[in-house]
Amino acid sequence: TLDKLDLNKKEYLKYEEKLKNQNIKISDIKDVEAQFQGISNNIKNITSKKSQIVKLISLEKIDKSKVIKNLNSLEVEITSIDKSFNIIEDLFRADNKETIRINKLFSDKSKDLSTTEIDYNNLKSKLESLEKELEYKSITYDFNKKRINNNQLKLNDSENEIKKLSSIDDEKDYVLIKLYDDKSISENDLENSENEYYKIKSNIDLDDTSVRELQKKKDINVELIDQLKSGIYDTELDLNSINQRISVEFDLKLSECKVDKDLIENHSIENLELRRDKLKEKIEKIGQINPLAMEAYKEINERHEFIVKEREDLFEAKDSLLKTIQEIDLVAKESFLNSFEKIKDNFKTVFRSLFTEDDDCDLVINDPDNPLESSIEIMAKPKGKKPLTINQLSGGEKTLTATSLLFAIYLLKPAPFCVFDEVDAPLDDSNIDKFNKIINKFSSSSQFIIVTHNKRTMNNADIIYGITMPEQGVSKVVPVDLRNLKA
Repeated sequence: TLDKLDLNKKEYLKYEEKLKNQNIKISDIKDVEAQFQGISNNIKNITSKKSQIVKLISLEKIDKSKVIKNLNSLEVEITSIDKSFNIIEDLFRADNKETIRINKLFSDKSKDLSTTEIDYNNLKSKLESLEKELEYKSITYDFNKKRINNNQLKLNDSENEIKKLSSIDDEKDYVLIKLYDDKSISENDLENSENEYYKIKSNIDLDDTSVRELQKKKDINVELIDQLKSGIYDTELDLNSINQRISVEFDLKLSECKVDKDLIENHSIENLELRRDKLKEKIEKIGQINPLAMEAYKEINERHEFIVKEREDLFEAKDSLLKTIQEIDLVAKESFLNSFEKIKDNFKTVFRSLFTEDDDCDLVINDPDNPLESSIEIMAKPKGKKPLTINQLSGGEKTLTATSLLFAIYLLKPAPFCVFDEVDAPLDDSNIDKFNKIINKFSSSSQFIIVTHNKRTMNNADIIYGITMPEQGVSKVVPVDLRNLKA
């Protein structure tokens, strides 16, 4: 189709060249017409002279032969002029017919060319639209690819950092990653772990106290048992010694000996009973012996050591995470302040393009020491007014100020799509024209979807989607493409 259009265009240029040549001929014909008019005037003059001569003949009766000679001369001149006139008239008629034919042919070709040009422009418009769409998709693809690469780099950096920071098992890795993602959850988990640790430690301390008391009682019991064994052993030795002495000295057996009760009471039995009572008292104080106390102590001690190690690991992870968070906050703060300054400069530029060069605006961080968590005040100073926050401005000024800030951010990092919902409602005609102008400026890098009832905004759009209700309760979307009309 494009080749056909080029061929028609060449043919059109060819006929246009012929028309130019024909126009040159027409110009020559006009010169001939001027000459023809001059000859006609000469004929009239000669005719007038002839009449005058005839009149003079009748009035003054001058020399007839002389007059006839002059008349003949005039007749010859008139005849010559008539012949020239007829020739010129024939040429003029022929050229005029050729001109009419060429003009008709030119008109037909012009109509064909107009139709062809309309088709050509339509195809060209569609081609430009497809090229724009392709360019937009290419930009979007590059942008998304860049974002994916950046995210992949960040992910790789995070994974490397986590590998450096963590050398524990998969469960602890998961805990560390979760703590890294959410500082508040990490701190809550750490606090819960600490509470659990202190609770278990308290239980361990109680168990340690019980174990120590049991150990003390055990030591006392062991000491008493040793003392009793030693006493029994000594008594057995004494008995054996006595038995041997009695057997040797008296040739008697101990079982055959009868001891006087009074004699026993007056000697060592009281001491033995006193000692026996003391030992019983000590045994009663010790109470029953728990044979599982040592195993319980061992288990509690192992649990205590495990929790202490876990606590140390958690404190190390906490310190590492806090250090990482500080580094991230530092980088984020630096990045935020750099972006903030660029957005502020863009904000002033866009703001003055929507207002005037004498107007001013600013972005103020309320807490400069903590910019990441600080609120930001949007200030505007229209000409002749004191600086005001955005909430103190009129509806139209507030809309233009917010639009300026939005496009200031777009200049730093364009978005592929932007949706406006009746933002032009509070604007007057002049401000709507400014709004449409800046929309056109940014439409090369972003697509804008605008919900509006304003005719000026609709007139500025490429495609309009109207919502109509042909019957009650039934909505219908009516699209209108204005790009071909604008082309």
